[in-house]
Amino acid sequence: MKQSVSLVIPLFNEADTIGPLISSIAKQSLLATEVILVDGGSTDTTVEVIRSIEGSTTIPIKLIEAGRAMPGRGRNIGTAAAKTEWIAYTDAGIKLDENWLKKLFEAAENDPTASIVYGNYSPEITSTFSKAAAITYVSAAKKHLIRGKSIASCLIKKEVWEKAGGFPDWRAAEDLAFMEKAENLGFTFTTAPQANIQWKLSPGFYSTFKKFDMYTKYNVWAGRGTKWFLATIKQYLIIILIAIVALFFSPWLLLGIPFFFMLRTAKRIYQHKVEFGLSTIFNPSLFVQVLLLSIVIDAAVFLGFVKAKIQGSHDWRSKRMKG
Repeated sequence: MKQSVSLVIPLFNEADTIGPLISSIAKQSLLATEVILVDGGSTDTTVEVIRSIEGSTTIPIKLIEAGRAMPGRGRNIGTAAAKTEWIAYTDAGIKLDENWLKKLFEAAENDPTASIVYGNYSPEITSTFSKAAAITYVSAAKKHLIRGKSIASCLIKKEVWEKAGGFPDWRAAEDLAFMEKAENLGFTFTTAPQANIQWKLSPGFYSTFKKFDMYTKYNVWAGRGTKWFLATIKQYLIIILIAIVALFFSPWLLLGIPFFFMLRTAKRIYQHKVEFGLSTIFNPSLFVQVLLLSIVIDAAVFLGFVKAKIQGSHDWRSKRMKG
């Protein structure tokens, strides 16, 4: 296989993160033929930072200022401008491991029938909170397997994008819709567990709440949020049932509610034993943060679902342009 690839990255207000990302692109053991950065109307100094980097690097950067553009449209604009058969995607706020692109290509070479290669991803752990966040909502690491399919760590043939009709112009869930459509069209995929990116998580409770509130709303508007909401509400139906039983029999049964939350927390930590070890269950600070963060995310899902239903989807086009 001729190793020629365009790396496409949508951006919006990434002045603080674009430098480290470009630095990790420059350190790739297999360099991209072109790096297409699509700015979606940043209101900070993202464009100025990129312009300054362009003059001091040998990386073939192509900056496209697309006006206000959601991630899906940004990827579409970048992919349309790409000159190569293979397209790699990642996102801002991410650092690429040195062999990321090389490992994606090696997986493609090992399976010539595959038109899509999904790489791996891992959370960037810099504090107890980021470890708690990873345990709470990031898929657990798996030996010799990827955590899950992610458009932020993948390689596809441009033909896949063309036949799938590109990415939906949505604020969220556009990547999931695209990946599902590509596979429904019969395009096969393979995986590259060693092609890893590092993903920076939300730094606090409030920012995490805002993110999941927004994700839930846009998933509902995209017709994908009900299953997520029902999975959450089922857990709280258990809590309501415990409270009802306690009301009729004994208030001591209310102790089942904190026990339920503690058991759920311990289960989430146990699922991440490969990367963090079982000793994390006995770390009081971590345990409490996972417990509280889980409740915060539940609240965001409830609120996001209700807001989406109240606001409706009739003005979907205007909603998708709001962060």
